[in-house]
Amino acid sequence: MKALTAPMGWNSWDCYGAAVTEDVVRKNADFMAANLKKYGWEYIVVDIQWSEPAAKNHEYTPFTELCMDEYSRLIPAPNRFPSSADGKGFAPLAEYVHSLGLKFGIHIMRGLPRQAVHRNTPIKGTDKTAAQIAKTASICSWNTDMYGVDASKEGAREYYDSIFELYASWGVDFIKCDDIARELPHEESELIMLSDALKGCGRDMILSLSPGPALLEKSELYKRTANMWRITDDFWDKWELLYNMFERAEKWCTHTGAGHWPDADMLPIGPILQDYDKNNRTAFTKDEQITMMTLWSIFRSPLIIGGEMTGFDDFTMGLLTNESVLAMHRNARHSHQVWRKEINGTEHILWTASCQEGGTYMAIFNAGDKDSEISVPLTDLEIYGGARLTELWSGETQNCPEEAAVKLNSHGAKAYLITV
Repeated sequence: MKALTAPMGWNSWDCYGAAVTEDVVRKNADFMAANLKKYGWEYIVVDIQWSEPAAKNHEYTPFTELCMDEYSRLIPAPNRFPSSADGKGFAPLAEYVHSLGLKFGIHIMRGLPRQAVHRNTPIKGTDKTAAQIAKTASICSWNTDMYGVDASKEGAREYYDSIFELYASWGVDFIKCDDIARELPHEESELIMLSDALKGCGRDMILSLSPGPALLEKSELYKRTANMWRITDDFWDKWELLYNMFERAEKWCTHTGAGHWPDADMLPIGPILQDYDKNNRTAFTKDEQITMMTLWSIFRSPLIIGGEMTGFDDFTMGLLTNESVLAMHRNARHSHQVWRKEINGTEHILWTASCQEGGTYMAIFNAGDKDSEISVPLTDLEIYGGARLTELWSGETQNCPEEAAVKLNSHGAKAYLITV
């Protein structure tokens, strides 16, 4: 799939970890269709461990039993996804999501199930077995479900062809493949084989690679094989992680473009960590959430909601439905950091991008611990002779002959469309 703009959707991980259920997915799909679809949000993605009957929270059960078909392929656990019973897989759930005008995605782990290797089960399309194609020295450091697949072995490509044939038959539109983005270069051949199998399955699917941090020196490989790839490890609602994202975004900004999107990870907003406590909500302040959404949008990261959507308040909805900010996410081109410096004793960061529809975007961030008032020379953006600024979050306008006067809360941000 080309993914001409950075994907926008929802993923179950931040809310439910490994333990999401079908009813929760359907309720969130209903909410997105009713409230967010018209703003461009479209993907509903079931994250990790959907084949595990006993999954309870964000923690993994070592060497747990998984649901698997006769060809070594994982299938949904019917106790958690009842519509998958009798061999239907995710087809009924995908059909429901599609009926709402949305798209459906799933998480997978690189490789094939260890239990398939230990039982030496068949691989569809070949006389080889799981044990014959496994790369048993290639394991995930944080999850015990899978062995890698040895791309040099006969039957390896047939395995990947078979799983994407299955996913295509279910109607999957988005694949988040884990334990692969930062595993290069020693798992490079498996990534290429996986990507080729996906492209040959006969159905358009977004391919997202996790976890990060991705390797900057492998940027061209990511572009060739995938649509998006994580530039960070799991991103949570901590200011220090958001602060660190500025450096990551600066390094990766030249690699954003139609079809390939460096991914700053999910937006941990609204109710999160619901599998531990239903009262859990994001620890980000409102200003930090505006900073996050502004940076993700001007950088053009994929926008993947992490919170339980049915529990969103008016502020959270405002973050996700601001048409001017979402237009920046869609229309920004050549995004980059202009400078990062201390002004009046507080660290500030300036980003800019050209707007495809005309004008220039400017985003200014206060990374310090106190509120600030600063002036940004328009010449820093190579704009001479004055301009009109429209602040995207508030809609306020100002005419600036030479400098833009900006008031910023601590950890806050403002974004502007500048026209001359």
